[in-house]
Amino acid sequence: MAQNKKVPSWLEHLKGSRALRWGLGVPVTLALLLYLASFFLDEPLRAIMEKRMNSHLVGYSVRLPGLHLNPIGLSLTLKGLAVLQQAHPDPPIVRFPVLTASILWREVFSGKLVAVFELDSPSVNINLQQLHSEAASKVPLKEHGWQQAVEEIYPLKINTLKVRDASVTYINHDPSRPLVLNHLNLQATNIRNIHLPGQVYPSSFHLDTAIFGSGHGTVDGTANFLDEPYPGLKGRVQLAGVPVDKLKPLITGGTFTLQGGVLGASGSAEYAPKVKVAHLEKLTVQGMRVDYIHAKSTAVVEKKRAVAAGKTAKKIANEPGLLVRADLVSLTGCNFGLVNNAAPKPYRLFISDADFELKNFSNQFSQGSAQARLTGKFMGSGTTAATMNFRPPKAGPDLDLQLKVENTQMTALNNLLLSYGHFDVSAGVFSLVTELHIKNDTISGYIKPFFKDMQVYDARKDQGKTLVHKAYELLVGGAARLLQNRPRQEVATKVDIRGSLSKPQTSRWQIVGELFRNAFFRAILPGFEKKSAVAGKH
Repeated sequence: MAQNKKVPSWLEHLKGSRALRWGLGVPVTLALLLYLASFFLDEPLRAIMEKRMNSHLVGYSVRLPGLHLNPIGLSLTLKGLAVLQQAHPDPPIVRFPVLTASILWREVFSGKLVAVFELDSPSVNINLQQLHSEAASKVPLKEHGWQQAVEEIYPLKINTLKVRDASVTYINHDPSRPLVLNHLNLQATNIRNIHLPGQVYPSSFHLDTAIFGSGHGTVDGTANFLDEPYPGLKGRVQLAGVPVDKLKPLITGGTFTLQGGVLGASGSAEYAPKVKVAHLEKLTVQGMRVDYIHAKSTAVVEKKRAVAAGKTAKKIANEPGLLVRADLVSLTGCNFGLVNNAAPKPYRLFISDADFELKNFSNQFSQGSAQARLTGKFMGSGTTAATMNFRPPKAGPDLDLQLKVENTQMTALNNLLLSYGHFDVSAGVFSLVTELHIKNDTISGYIKPFFKDMQVYDARKDQGKTLVHKAYELLVGGAARLLQNRPRQEVATKVDIRGSLSKPQTSRWQIVGELFRNAFFRAILPGFEKKSAVAGKH
C-alpha cells in the first residue's frame, strides 16, 4: 500500500502565492484595461452627450469640451460645461468647470440606485439683455427642456446635490458695477424623497454665501423637490452686513439715488403650490441716504410706475394663500429726501438723522393694524415726529397720520419759496402740524404751518435783484410783519385736505401724494398768492 507523501511547506506556500497572484492579478488587469479603454470612449461619449442635451433645449444650448468616464467607480466627470442663451450667447449663462456625477453608494445598501452630483466652482452670469430676451420669449422657463437635458448626464436620478464655491454675477446697465454673490455653497439631500416620503417637506438643504463682498447670508430649510407644478420650499433666512448702496445698479429710470447703508435681516419663507408665506421677523438698515428725484423727463415713467404699484398692492391685499408680514423694520441714522428738478428753482426737501420704525405690517386684514414712527430733523434743523397707523386695505388705503415739525430754519427752504412764492427769506423759523385720515376711498385732514420772525427783504443779500422784485419782497415782508403783529409774533395758516380716491385707473397713493403736496405748497406760503402780477415780472 502506497504511503501518502507529505507536500513540502515551501511547495504549499508557492501554490498559495500563485493562486493569490492570479486572484488579484486578473481583476487588477481587467480594471486597468477598462481604465485605459475609457479614455478611448471619452470623446464619443462627450459628443453623444452634448448632442442629446442640445436636442432637448429650446432657446438655449450647451458646450461640453471634455468628459471622462471612470468605469471602476461608475462616475462621470464633465469638464468645462457651458450653458448659452442663443439670443445672447456671450457670456454663457452658466459655466461648470468640474461636474461629477456618481452612484450614491450609501443608498445602494437600502436598495436604492440614485446619484450624487458635485459641482466645483460653478459660475452664473446674467445681464439685462439676457433677462429681457427671456421675458420676451413665448416659451415658459420651465418648458425650455432643462430637466430632460440634465437627465442625459447620468442614467440615475439625482438624490444629493453639492455645490462648492459658486459665484453668481448680475450686470444691469453698468458692467463696472456688477452685483456678485460669491463663495456660495449649497447642499441638498433626499431630493428623490426616498426617505421620509410621508413628510410635506422630506428633503433638507443648506445655503451660505458672501453678498456683495462684505455681506453674508445663510438659508437653512426643507423642501419637496418633486412637488407639482413646481417644487415647494420652506426655510429660515439670515442676512448680515449687506451693503445697501451696492443695489444702485438695480435702480433704473433715474428716479432714485442711493448712498451708503448696511442691512441685516432675519425671517422665514415658504413657497409651495398651495401656500406662499414671507415672514420678515426683523430688518435693520443703518446710515442710508435715499432721494426720490422728480423731473419733467421722468414724469411719464413715474406715473406708470405709480399705477403699476397700485395694481400690485391691490392684487396682493388679502389674497388667499398669500401672507406677507414684517414684525419689525428699523431704519436708523438715515437721510430721506425729495428732489424736484422740474420746479422753476430746483429744491430738495429732506429729513436728516432719521429713525424710522415699522411694526406688524401685513397684507392680510386679519393680522391687525400696523404702526409706524418717524423722528428726525426736517431740513437739518426742524425737530420732526410722525406716527401712522394703517390697516391692510379691503377696498383701498386705510390709515391715520399725525406729523409735527418744529423750528426749521426758513433759509433752508429758500429754493422752495422761490419756486412757488417768488421770494426768499434771510431769517425766520418754520413749524408745521398736520393730521391725515384715509378710509372708504376718501381722504380728510388738514395741514397747518407756522412762520415766526420771518424776514423777507435784506438789502445786502438782495442787491443783485431787480427793483420790481425788491418791491415785491418788501410787500411780502410788510404783509408778514402785519400778520405777526399779535402776541405770539407768528403767521399761521391752515389748509383743509379733502377728496375722493375713487379713480380706478390711478394709484390711490399717487392721489394721496398729490393732495398732500398741493396742500403743503398752498399752506407754506402764508396768505400770499402763488403768482402775482408783480412776481410775474421777475
